[in-house]
Amino acid sequence: MLPTTLILSIILTVFPAYDRDLYGGWIDTDGDCQNTRQEILIEESLIPTELDSKGCRVVFGQWLDAYTGQTFTNPADVDIDHFIPLAEAHRSGAKDWNAQRKKEFANDLLHPQALRVVSRSVNRDKQDSDPADWLPPNVDFHCEYVRSWILIKGYWDLTMDDRERHAIDSILEQCPPSM
Repeated sequence: MLPTTLILSIILTVFPAYDRDLYGGWIDTDGDCQNTRQEILIEESLIPTELDSKGCRVVFGQWLDAYTGQTFTNPADVDIDHFIPLAEAHRSGAKDWNAQRKKEFANDLLHPQALRVVSRSVNRDKQDSDPADWLPPNVDFHCEYVRSWILIKGYWDLTMDDRERHAIDSILEQCPPSM
């Protein structure tokens, strides 16, 4: 029988532990002093945003949180949600990516569904859950939510476990056909 420490070492080698720092923070990809968070706030605002005196940070806008149906105007009241939570991505195959690919995933500005403005509280409620364990409080958004989940996971070549796939299939059975 192998010692517990050796077994744990083998498991951690095969399944590296999730660490948020492996995915980096918000970055400024185009050198305009606006990091990914600011870019998403600008992009998703329903009205023209107001920036600070340096033009780097959003200080006012209007955002609709599709998860709740609520509208916000103060950027301090919202988070930028990694639609596929970083820890979920890690468990689904991102653990094997190099540092650059992890940073690209965490700052994905190419796919409109990948990062979303949502209320801080709902983002904390979601944590690192997949659709088997969490769905947005806005029931009318469930179909779009799981369709986006499939698209983003597919684009990034991330896997789905059986519970996750079953939950998604159950939701999709109740959805109208997508166009």
